[in-house]
Amino acid sequence: MLALVVCSLVVALVAVGFSVVALRRSQGVRRPEAAEALPEDVHGLRREVAALRAEAKDALRHLAVVRYDAFGDMGGHLSWSLALLDDSGHGVVLSSIHGRSESRTYAKNITAWSCDQQLSPEELEAVDHARPGKR
Repeated sequence: MLALVVCSLVVALVAVGFSVVALRRSQGVRRPEAAEALPEDVHGLRREVAALRAEAKDALRHLAVVRYDAFGDMGGHLSWSLALLDDSGHGVVLSSIHGRSESRTYAKNITAWSCDQQLSPEELEAVDHARPGKR
């Protein structure tokens, strides 16, 4: 039985030795096919990043909320204006005006950071805060 254990240990040590030698050789020698595949992968990643950036350009990524009191006799900043815009400044401004007996909601289209309709001061503030670099 002792001979079997000793024999198993010798085989295991030889296997570990071969593994170490093989590992050192593989680290010292670069495989040409791996080196040639790298630039294709880098170019592929660059194309993928460019495609993702182009796709994200149209996403409504820039937003800002302005809360305020629409009427002097009401407090609590229950009215609000929300600007949702993409990188080019296209999107929408949503406003909810809260009064004592009713609430009204408005939506106005924004194109290139401006609107064809007149914006309230709070809506203008929301668009301005949503604009990148203006925070």
